[in-house]
Amino acid sequence: MDLMEKIWQSAKDNVKTIVLPEGEEERTISATKAIRENGLAKLVLVGNEENIRRKADNLGVDLEGIKIIDPNTSSDTQRYAEAFYELRKNKGMTIEKALIIVKDPIYFGTMMLKLGEVDGLVSGAVHTTGDLLRPGLQIVKTTPGVSVVSSFFIMLVPNCEFGEDGLLVFADCAVNPNPTAEELASIAIATAETAKNLCKIDPKVAMLSFSSMGSADHELVEKVRKATALAKEMRPDLAIDGELQLDAAIVQKVASQKAPKSKVAGSANVLIFPDLQAGNIGYKLVQRFAKAEAIGPVCQGFAKPINDLSRGCSAEDIVNVVAITAVQAQSIK
Repeated sequence: MDLMEKIWQSAKDNVKTIVLPEGEEERTISATKAIRENGLAKLVLVGNEENIRRKADNLGVDLEGIKIIDPNTSSDTQRYAEAFYELRKNKGMTIEKALIIVKDPIYFGTMMLKLGEVDGLVSGAVHTTGDLLRPGLQIVKTTPGVSVVSSFFIMLVPNCEFGEDGLLVFADCAVNPNPTAEELASIAIATAETAKNLCKIDPKVAMLSFSSMGSADHELVEKVRKATALAKEMRPDLAIDGELQLDAAIVQKVASQKAPKSKVAGSANVLIFPDLQAGNIGYKLVQRFAKAEAIGPVCQGFAKPINDLSRGCSAEDIVNVVAITAVQAQSIK
C-alpha cells in the first residue's frame, strides 16, 4: 500500500467534514464524486446552489448527501458576521463590514471552521494563496506554540534508500521567503508533527545548511544553528539536529565523517531548508532528476487544517488534498 492509499484509508477510518469554498468550480464539483464514493470525507460546498447543481448535472456528478450553502441566503451568515466582528473589532471592524466580508465564500468557510461546524477547509483552484492565508490567519490563527504558517511537500523517491525508503518530508518550500531563526525552529517542529501524524513515520529532522556542525562560519549558518538550538529547547522529545549539509543529513557514510555524534545525521527523513529559495529549488530538483512524486504543497501551522490548491490542479489533486486535510483534522484535539 503506497502513502496516498494509506492516507485514504486513514481518512475513511475516521471521517471528517471538509468545506470547499469554491463550490461552483467545475474541478471541485468533479472531485466530490470520488470523495463521496470512496467515503473520504463529508463535504460542504459553498456557493450558489442553482449554479452548483446545474454544473453537477452537466458533469454527471451526483450530489446526494453533499451539503450546499449559499452565503447570500444562509441563515448562518448573520451569526458568522457577528462572530467575525468580535474577532476583528479591535482592528477597526464594524458589523456592517463584517456582514459583507463573510459573504465571501472563503471567509464564510473559514468561519465555519473556526466555529467547529466543519473540520477542515480546502481552496485555491481559482483563488491565490494570499486569498486563502489571509482569512486563515485572521480567523483560525496558528496552533499554540507555532509562530508561523508554513508548507511541506511529501517526496516519494522511487528506488531510493534515503529517508524512509525514499519517503522524505521537505519544508518550507512554498510560503516563507526568509524565515527568522525563531520561525525556522517553529517550521521544524510543525514538520516533525506532520511526519508523525500524516506520514506515520518517526521524524528525524535535519536543519540544512552549507555547513555541517561548525565546518563554516557565516550569518546564514548562524541562523540555522540558532534555529536548531531553539527547536531542541522547545521540543527536547523530538530528534532534531543541525546544522547539516544535505549529504551529511541523509548519507550514513558522509555523516560518520562530518557529524559522527549526531543521532539524526545519515538517517534524516525530514529536511528543513533555510529559506524559500533553497526549499523551492530543492524539491523541484528531486522531483525532476529523481522522478519523485511531490505531494503538496500542504499547509501546516494553522490551529485547524486549511489547505491550498494550485490553480492548475486537477480534480484528482483536489481529492488527495481533501484526504490529507481530513487526516490532519484527526490529530486536532
